[in-house]
Amino acid sequence: MRCLQGLKQSYFCGMLPHPVILFDGVCNLCNRAVQFVIRRDKKKLFRFASLQSEAAAKLGKQLPIPENQDSFILIQNGKIYTGSTAALRVLRLLGGWHSLLYAFMIVPRFIRDGVYRQIARNRYEWFGRQESCWVPTPELRELFLN
Repeated sequence: MRCLQGLKQSYFCGMLPHPVILFDGVCNLCNRAVQFVIRRDKKKLFRFASLQSEAAAKLGKQLPIPENQDSFILIQNGKIYTGSTAALRVLRLLGGWHSLLYAFMIVPRFIRDGVYRQIARNRYEWFGRQESCWVPTPELRELFLN
């Protein structure tokens, strides 16, 4: 695997030092999910990039990110998680009572992802869409890859 070059943080070959959440930057639901994680991530464990960003494009060239994923992706320890698995792993990493929701992993993936895909397909209709990506405040910019 080639090294990740040109991102703000200094990343190294093969693995990112923090779990990274890639999200649809124009989706209101996705932006709320990212803000939910940021408020509860007291250890500043996660890093973020919108799927529309240059950072996500660079990651996509160097990691096997599925092209059909357009809402929420978790990259952790060199592995890529999508759909309900990504969301549940993020909740587990947040700790506290949120980690209890990881118990839903016992539900077969095709059921969990079926619910996830239904929400993802309708997210703009149900939650709205922004004309441009959410811009983090200066205090939060250090958590974003670009």
